[in-house]
Amino acid sequence: MSFDFSTYFPLQNKRVHEACGPSAFSFAFALAGQQQASVLWIREAWLADQINPVGFNQYVNPHKLLLAKGKDQTEVLATAEESLRSGAVGLTVIELTKPIGLTAGRRLQLAAETGKSTGLCILPDGMGSNAAQTRWRCEPIFDAVDSTLQRWEIIKNKSGTLTAWTLRWNAETRRIIVVSEAGERPVSQGASG
Repeated sequence: MSFDFSTYFPLQNKRVHEACGPSAFSFAFALAGQQQASVLWIREAWLADQINPVGFNQYVNPHKLLLAKGKDQTEVLATAEESLRSGAVGLTVIELTKPIGLTAGRRLQLAAETGKSTGLCILPDGMGSNAAQTRWRCEPIFDAVDSTLQRWEIIKNKSGTLTAWTLRWNAETRRIIVVSEAGERPVSQGASG
């Protein structure tokens, strides 16, 4: 059964969602690229890797992305809650390194509702909150021709529907292109027209 990708992405507003897997950052940048408003990306200060504006420029204008660092996960969550509640940015991306409980997840949901904004938690596999509206597993697909090929799968959905898509990113238009199942099949050798 196939489900229309546009009913799931961009993500439902006034809610907090989650993304995990090796392509979770690509998912977050693609979502940020769909936003008309500014995006706040919050992470812990001790994380050694950096977000490079040249690396995400194909997804989103670097001038729309604000970066914030907290000393620990508690500070990151507090900053995220305030960002979501204020509604000052359209998307708040929250990098998490440890699981969060139902109470913290629910506080983020209430803040997103109040501020009419969207939250996205990026987290390691198996560390999701029961309060999340949706959880997506994002993985690259090896393709010798197209390095942007991805598989995004909804693995938790409060609406009940779980599904997956194969897609690619078009850097020129900053759009996601869903690859149809028929487009993935090899062309049969004996077909005549």
